[in-house]
Amino acid sequence: MNTDTRQGSQRRVLVTGALPYSNGRLHVGHLAGAYIPADIYVRYLRMTGADVRFICGSDDHGVAIMLSAEKEGKTPAEVANFYREKQARDFKGMGISFDIYSGTSINPYHAKQSQAFFTSLYEKGYFEKQSTRQFYDELKGVFLPDRYVKGECGFCGTKDQHGDQCENCGKMLDVDSLKGAVSVVSGQPAVVKETVHWFLDLARFGPQVEEWLNSAILRDHTKAYVTGLLATGLVKRAMTRDLSWGIPVPIEGDEAKGKVLYVWFDAPIGYISNTEELCHTGKLPHSTVQDWWSSKDTEIFHFIGEDNTIFHCVIWIAMLSAEGSFSLPKGVIVNQYLNFQKDGGEVEKISKSRGTAIWVEDLLDDPTCVDSVRYYLTAIAPERARSVYKPDDFILRHNGELADTLGNLVNRITSFTLKHCGDKVPHFEQERVSEVDKAFTAQLEEAYRIATEELEKCNFKSYLERAMEFARQCNRYVDEKAPWTMRKTDLEGTKVTLAYVLRAIHALGVLLSPVMPATGEKILAAFGRSPRDVAWSDIVSWNVVGAPLSQPPILFQKIVQEKAGESH
Repeated sequence: MNTDTRQGSQRRVLVTGALPYSNGRLHVGHLAGAYIPADIYVRYLRMTGADVRFICGSDDHGVAIMLSAEKEGKTPAEVANFYREKQARDFKGMGISFDIYSGTSINPYHAKQSQAFFTSLYEKGYFEKQSTRQFYDELKGVFLPDRYVKGECGFCGTKDQHGDQCENCGKMLDVDSLKGAVSVVSGQPAVVKETVHWFLDLARFGPQVEEWLNSAILRDHTKAYVTGLLATGLVKRAMTRDLSWGIPVPIEGDEAKGKVLYVWFDAPIGYISNTEELCHTGKLPHSTVQDWWSSKDTEIFHFIGEDNTIFHCVIWIAMLSAEGSFSLPKGVIVNQYLNFQKDGGEVEKISKSRGTAIWVEDLLDDPTCVDSVRYYLTAIAPERARSVYKPDDFILRHNGELADTLGNLVNRITSFTLKHCGDKVPHFEQERVSEVDKAFTAQLEEAYRIATEELEKCNFKSYLERAMEFARQCNRYVDEKAPWTMRKTDLEGTKVTLAYVLRAIHALGVLLSPVMPATGEKILAAFGRSPRDVAWSDIVSWNVVGAPLSQPPILFQKIVQEKAGESH
């Protein structure tokens, strides 16, 4: 990755968070899978001086919204609008700093952009019209798109799978490989009936996908998975559906009537249309969507969960290659699934449909825990393997790593300094600096270097581990120098220790801001600084001596174990 972190550099980066379906609440799996990692990266890039924009919005079309609408007795638009607004509030509450959060059904540019994209591929001859076999509900008299049917995977035998992809083995499913198919709408067995659709032959773009795969920034498990798909051969996928809710297929003739674009065709185009909408809000002066999506000077990164891998790393790459006027992403950062353990029992899979989840809106009942949740989800991030959210473990980490290691350090050093040296970071005599102090400075510089490298590689878990190891080093430095005892006989030597550890606390305020923005803001405010005026390089370059000093509030109140179930 580009590791140029000079202030004012012309590095331009577009970061997207996966578009969540606007048919339900957000849970911790959503946060851990895409949005907190993306937000950490964006906040870090902003602090380096990069020109970065964070794009997201709801995915409003397709079967998931129609199913929710039918269940709730609403129109699809009403469902999409209701959950989009709820999700936007949850994201804001969790400190996710989007530059825009729109929706594919309300974005004024999305339908036109999607239809133009489809038309471009159609005019280039990339679509094949085929009569195809599709599941059909005879009782309801409707064709059943992928998510309207459930059955057994014909490859691995996993039951209760939808008709598009097996969640267990990852194989793509169709009318021949989904066994015992049942309509989700009526509960009746699904039959197979012919209909007409337009297919994109993904195999034609296998070389482009492979070339991109070899140069893109991906985690090893993502690259291995896509390599396996390429080895077994890509297939033709229908890019249209028989639905009443979606973007109409822009083809003249009776055969296209009543058909809409496949939701996974129009959804990723939402990244482009949301960028276009942002350009028209005035928040991107003198900027066009082409500057962000068609310029070799822009780096594009998608952050997604593992269930979206095939759509972003195969279908989307094929679509972009076929259309030709937009850049391919430089990286697709994929996190695996987050499970959870409830009340110390068995580990369960988070399921929005079954209601087995830890919901974001419930976590927001205690807004003081937001940074702790962000911290915990990063500390256990499923970057390379699935992980488990454990409420008891969350409490232990909050009380130990945050309240004791970090919060206590900040509180005791600032209060001690204010009491014995006044309301400024003390000046000290340079000749009093010891080898221990110099070694502590080397630890700070090493923490900065490694944290920066890990952030640039999108290794957020490792970045956080290194930052917290430096917090522990700070405590060890304080324990070794023992300013409480030294003050009684050597106030000038005490000033050296306090100045050095206050510099380290300021550095921690900057270092931890991407993952815990509210905590970083409180620490920096103690030095009279605002996050808006802080650069990433200030971790090692800002001269803290003589800066104003005030007592920050208690950063982390300990969670009492018996009350944990009420809040978490």
